[in-house]
Amino acid sequence: MSSAELSLLVGLILAHLSGDFLLQPRAWVEERYRLRHRSPRLAQHALLHGLLAGGVLLVAVATGPATRGPAAILAGALAVAGSHWLIDLAKARLPPQQLRWFLLDQALHLLVLLGVWLAWLGTPAPLTEALHWFVEPQVLGVATTYLLVTRPLSIAIALVMQRWSSEIHDPGTLAEAGARIGMLERFLVLTLVLLDQLTAVGFLLAAKSVLRFGDLRESRDRKLTEYVLLGTLLSVASTLVIGLTLRLLLAP
Repeated sequence: MSSAELSLLVGLILAHLSGDFLLQPRAWVEERYRLRHRSPRLAQHALLHGLLAGGVLLVAVATGPATRGPAAILAGALAVAGSHWLIDLAKARLPPQQLRWFLLDQALHLLVLLGVWLAWLGTPAPLTEALHWFVEPQVLGVATTYLLVTRPLSIAIALVMQRWSSEIHDPGTLAEAGARIGMLERFLVLTLVLLDQLTAVGFLLAAKSVLRFGDLRESRDRKLTEYVLLGTLLSVASTLVIGLTLRLLLAP
């Protein structure tokens, strides 16, 4: 895949993000949910996306080899505009402010952009290259490790800490917030280990300690302090072991 081909894909994604998040006022979204297919703002929004995509394709023609003409640019712009109108109309019929519909909406838009990009290139070779890259042992190993340190390791740590959980009474916390914080913490630690930035792991632990110090001091609960410390060290230590083991396995 050449840099020009990759730049075209990134340009289409950048145009989409600009149209969906920078150039779409809140009033447009509210009108779309209220009027649905009768919303002029929905049509205006879809047209904006078509113009942005067409502009990216026009730049690709102007800066690269002239293998595509005005008809191809118009077809790409219409495909983006039409699909965007249909996808956003379908989303307007679903409950608003739900993460799953937002992610599905964005995934469908990106699939359309990927289709326009592949049609512009006239070959599925980039998908084949991406598939070959994804099935390499190194990539699968990293993906498996990231998956391991999220939910599976959370369950394992919870089982280890179970014998002390009944002794802790801390109702002033968000539901399952600790598990989410732990997963994000392990995600960051694993990333730092794979990047050989072990010093930054210490800074991460120090930052978490500073944030929790005030709460633990005010609670004056030694059991809670020991429980938090044990859980944190168990989480970080297990992630360090997993990350360092992966590095050893991936070393040439």
